[in-house]
Amino acid sequence: MSTHRVEGHILTPQGFMRGTLRYEHGRIRRIEGARRTEEQARTESTTIVVPGFIDAHVHGGGGSDTMEAGDAIDRIARLHARYGTTSLLATTMTAPLSEVEAAMRALAPACTRRATGAARVLGVHLEGPYINPGKLGAQPDFVRPASIEEIRALHALAPIRLITLAPELPGNLDIIVPLRAAGFRVQIGHTLGSYEDGVAALERGATGFTHLFNAMTGMHHREPGIVGAALAHARYAEIIPDLLHVHPGAIRAALRAIPGLFCVTDSTAATGMPDGDYRLGRHRVTKCLGGVRVADGTLAGSTLTMDQALRNLVTIGLSLEDASRRVSAHAAEYLGLSDRGRLVEGAHADLVLLDRELQLQRVLVEGEEIDLAPAEGCV
Repeated sequence: MSTHRVEGHILTPQGFMRGTLRYEHGRIRRIEGARRTEEQARTESTTIVVPGFIDAHVHGGGGSDTMEAGDAIDRIARLHARYGTTSLLATTMTAPLSEVEAAMRALAPACTRRATGAARVLGVHLEGPYINPGKLGAQPDFVRPASIEEIRALHALAPIRLITLAPELPGNLDIIVPLRAAGFRVQIGHTLGSYEDGVAALERGATGFTHLFNAMTGMHHREPGIVGAALAHARYAEIIPDLLHVHPGAIRAALRAIPGLFCVTDSTAATGMPDGDYRLGRHRVTKCLGGVRVADGTLAGSTLTMDQALRNLVTIGLSLEDASRRVSAHAAEYLGLSDRGRLVEGAHADLVLLDRELQLQRVLVEGEEIDLAPAEGCV
């Protein structure tokens, strides 16, 4: 295979360079150029090269849901690749155990091989069923006690990379230590827990928070809640920056408090699709006015894409360099990925090429050029 190259203002861990990135066999081989400031990169060049986006919380896209059978996950991964996501975690919904098992079996092939034109599926984010029935959000009410044996059995079906649980439920604090020892990452979410519950979970090895501010106890100055535990102690947390789930002011507060705050979409089957009704696990949800809701009006995931997440962060005042870290590098660090989320020699050639307005020009996943044209039925 011959060596390929892209040229422009390239965002490396050391800052912007104006030059050339060469890649072959899906890996970056060399980056050459002269240093540039971000201001120069935004004004001098018609092409800005940033690391491919990493999304750790994806329920669907392109009309398909992760809880479906068949090739739904391939359609989802192709949809998100067209918006610059080069790797993702397929995220399950709370459901009867038999349905979770069926979903894991359907997801398993995509976790070992990448479909043509698709983002890499890194594994599964198990969002429930070990959550608080009083903070379901848009999750169906099939909550069950956490069990290390059950989680190991699910992991045998498809690789689990993240587990969301509510630490205040009986047994959930105690299970964090053996889960961490077994190599799982545990996030705190869908919880009515107190500040003390959150701190206790972190002390036992929980490493993050699921869609910060959403589906958790908020912060009050005399009852700091789970949000207070995150702001006071977390190194990493997810956030949905669609500017609907979380106010820009709250995003900025979290940015000041949590060094590794990273963006997720919490995207649903409605992502990339026209307004209408879609599936979210067992629920039917409606997309309209830029959001997705269940019948009672509760937000039910999003239609956010990671390229829009990047632009939203810049709109609320972040530098492009910082915004890029929030959609790539921090998630890679959190998931223990040394060869994704940054443009360095030896890393996967996961590249997003942007114009001066931060609109997508090209996307490469492991060196493969992605067709950015919408699929049939998508918008």
